[in-house]
Amino acid sequence: MTDGITRVFTWEEGARIEVRNLGGEVVIEANAAGLKTLAGHLLTLARDGTPDGAHLHLEENNGLEEGSVGLVLERCNDE
Repeated sequence: MTDGITRVFTWEEGARIEVRNLGGEVVIEANAAGLKTLAGHLLTLARDGTPDGAHLHLEENNGLEEGSVGLVLERCNDE
């Protein structure tokens, strides 16, 4: 909940998401359910009324596959 607004991040059943850091680039590999999950998370952060700085941490064994590097999805209204 931020500024009195509850944001719910939902997961598709069977979602698999892996994030790898290859030095100069980051690879996000996911099955269809994982891609739908990530899209939903981004749409949740994009909703009107979501404050600047609202974010979601995804980490190994907390949404991401074993061996993944952490991923933070954050809303930033600065241009």
